Amino acid sequence: MLRNPIHLRLEKLESWQHLTFMASLCERMYPNYQVFCRQSGFADPAQYRRILDLVWEILVVKDAKVNFDNQLEKLEAIIPSSEDYDIYGVYPAIDACIALGEVIHSRLSGSTLEHAIAVSEMSIRTVAMLEMTQASREMTEDELKVLPAIEDEWDIQWEIYRLLANCEERDIELIKGLKADLREAGVSNIGINLEQ
Repeated sequence: MLRNPIHLRLEKLESWQHLTFMASLCERMYPNYQVFCRQSGFADPAQYRRILDLVWEILVVKDAKVNFDNQLEKLEAIIPSSEDYDIYGVYPAIDACIALGEVIHSRLSGSTLEHAIAVSEMSIRTVAMLEMTQASREMTEDELKVLPAIEDEWDIQWEIYRLLANCEERDIELIKGLKADLREAGVSNIGINLEQ
């Protein structure tokens, strides 16, 4: 799938920066899950929100304790199956769950870089799949990377990366600000607006 120099640059970041980067991208994928749940009646999207909130909490609350094995079980229970739904929204919803799963696995394994790259790739994949679905055809990487939606997604990922890369040490206010800004925007990586 689409590669980007951001994946090499992520190596320079600390684990808290990786975690903030992943949480930010999941925040941008959450509306995809929430709207799918509302349309299909599949699950309560608040469960996804609670798990993501715990990730933000460990970033800003010193010594916060979270049982991520337990959170993984909760997440696995709310992942829809594409075989059960014939609406396109199931795919971005699944992608949002896979991305959040990567965040949880990064906590369980203690290694964050590969998971940060995986979440970045998952978010761009969601955008690329929608573009190809709307065009009713497969596209090459060269075709995809010049699409405005793909460029926008990379721009936002780079913006988040740059904010984090400029920090010498964990910046609680920056983390809180990122979370607040992304939530307030309430727009997903594929342009879905959060339902209030």
